[in-house]
Amino acid sequence: MLRRRMMDKLIAWKLKANGSEALLIEGARRVGKSTVVEEFGRNQYQSYILVDFARLPRDVRDIFENQIGDLDTFFVLLSAYYRTRLVPRKSLIIFDEVQRYPAARELIKYLVADGRYDYIETGSLISIKKNVADIVIPSEERKIDMGPFDFEEFCWAMGEELLAEAVRSAFDGLKPLPDVLHRRAMRLWREYLLVGGMPQAVASYVECRDFGAVDDIKRGILQLYSNDIGKFAGGDAGRVRDIFARIPGQLSKHEKRFTLASVNKNARYRDYDAAFFWLEDARLVNICRNSTDPTVGLGLYEDNASFKCYMADTGLLVSQAFADRETTPDDVYRDILFNKLSLNEGMLVENAVAQQFRANGRKLYFFSRNDRNDSGKTMEIDFLIIREYDNAAMKPRVSPVEVKSTKRYGVSSLDKFRLVYGQRLGKEYVLHPRQLEVDGERIRLPLYMAHCL
Repeated sequence: MLRRRMMDKLIAWKLKANGSEALLIEGARRVGKSTVVEEFGRNQYQSYILVDFARLPRDVRDIFENQIGDLDTFFVLLSAYYRTRLVPRKSLIIFDEVQRYPAARELIKYLVADGRYDYIETGSLISIKKNVADIVIPSEERKIDMGPFDFEEFCWAMGEELLAEAVRSAFDGLKPLPDVLHRRAMRLWREYLLVGGMPQAVASYVECRDFGAVDDIKRGILQLYSNDIGKFAGGDAGRVRDIFARIPGQLSKHEKRFTLASVNKNARYRDYDAAFFWLEDARLVNICRNSTDPTVGLGLYEDNASFKCYMADTGLLVSQAFADRETTPDDVYRDILFNKLSLNEGMLVENAVAQQFRANGRKLYFFSRNDRNDSGKTMEIDFLIIREYDNAAMKPRVSPVEVKSTKRYGVSSLDKFRLVYGQRLGKEYVLHPRQLEVDGERIRLPLYMAHCL
């Protein structure tokens, strides 16, 4: 199995919780939830059982429906069916795709209280109404998100663990990498933009370096998502599909905010609110909302009607951008990689940065203001994040982040932002294709350091 950061989180959870809570891992389909949890069970416990609720046998359903009042019998029958001996405090029980059988999720309260074993649930679409309508959500359950590979995990998969360590060290010390390592890291970053972070796509690329084969895998995942939309989105399926199909076109514009008029000229946000919620809950998109008053509590000033909609995986965005053709050959990808074919790289780079921030557990915010009477107050900042500020006794401050895909660019919005909100700000960051540079409170980082923020 390719190394995932989630494994460290699972080990930390096991040690800290010690059976006092279950863990619910949410994530889109095909991000590797089941794989990493099984590997965790195999290596960290004496035994484990995985109950796959997507293919729930009738006999197992009967155990859940008829024996839960007698946990001794419940565990004996479960152990016998899966031919696995359960050992108190040394065994793990996994409820895979638990959203397909919400009643099992409700049982977590009693299973945790019993205390014999550890429990992990995995699932997607956990919060939609049909999956929570008739159950009491257990308070003994802790949620954690799992997404596609971030850039550092991609480096690990590509056998570049030492380069990944060097990138971290350079970021921590704010010292640029030697040019030869900078060029290698930038090359890996460009490969990451095209391959993305879906585990099956990454594994294929690691093995064969064939972009065409990777594209086939990504198109299969996109088809799976399309099928899920039709199956699970109910009456909003048409709106969900319309939004999902238009994401590349929206991100290719200079103004990357999602405009509903592109879907339907008479569309209103309240008519599409449920569709965006479905996409976000399914972890297929990352929504970035406008925070209209940049303070440490960015969420206090969300403008829900002004947002950007990124795809959760940049590699899928690439394949979605070429959806007008049946396949995308390997040589087309290579032409993009070596700048021989025009493609809006700014769209991919900003999407990838959003993906790194989400992998770090950050909610996404940007800042936008348009003042027709005063151009000095018209500005747009790609992302706002909160970081400890060394010049304020490490207290948290707002840090604006601008993303640049080319080596020549302007930073007028950053200058205006500092002029208006300087007292609230910490360091400001420009992510660009060039080397690391420190200029007072402005730090220019190479794009491959986005995951370090």
